[in-house]
Amino acid sequence: MASNPKTDSTPDQPRYHRVLLKISGEAFCKADGFGIDGEELKLIAAEIGAAAEQGTQLAVVVGGGNIIRGATLATEGLIPHATADYMGMLGTVINGLALKEMLVKSGHPARVLSAINLTAVAESFIRGRAIRHLEKGRIVIFVAGTGNPFFTTDTAAALRATEIDADALLKATKVDGIYDDDPMINPNAKRFDTLCFQEVLDRRLGVMDRTAFSMCMERRIPIVVFNMKTPGHISQVVQGKPHGTRVVNQL
Repeated sequence: MASNPKTDSTPDQPRYHRVLLKISGEAFCKADGFGIDGEELKLIAAEIGAAAEQGTQLAVVVGGGNIIRGATLATEGLIPHATADYMGMLGTVINGLALKEMLVKSGHPARVLSAINLTAVAESFIRGRAIRHLEKGRIVIFVAGTGNPFFTTDTAAALRATEIDADALLKATKVDGIYDDDPMINPNAKRFDTLCFQEVLDRRLGVMDRTAFSMCMERRIPIVVFNMKTPGHISQVVQGKPHGTRVVNQL
């Protein structure tokens, strides 16, 4: 029987043929920091580049919370929610451009595709174009979320993962998986190795926003939640090694 590149793993072939990596804006700065920290940017680019070198087709959705927290401004009543969300989209563009330049500098071809029209700095998102870039071995960075206010970058990640037919959505976080309680507060919190989508809903575990989660569940796209700041984790996750927590349709 022929092997399935989407599920099989060998020393020379990653488990996942094509993945969507979601990175929060906070990954670009030091803990409790703001803006883009050079060392953190180098770390992110090095980890993504190492994973891409294995042959995995790699797309990335970046957040923008390190640049601006539009939701906070909207909640405080300072700016209309829609405007605040568009400002947040521009924050993701800043991060995406920085990541692209660092990847190119380190020898990894990359392209930035934007959900809003920013032709001076990024290509407009077209599904076929994105897939063609991936097939040519380029790392594709999706910015500006879905291009619409009132949707999170988690939802953008689920949408793009669906559109490019990704084998998995990898959600890089500051903790090493999904817990039954906040591990930052409760040292006795239990980490799960594997969960099914329904169990996450039943336990009310905060993996990502409900719209994004429901889309992955409906499209049967597994979600892997892991700690990106540990060196080598992205490469190991795309090989199918047991890091973090994997959410699947059926156990």
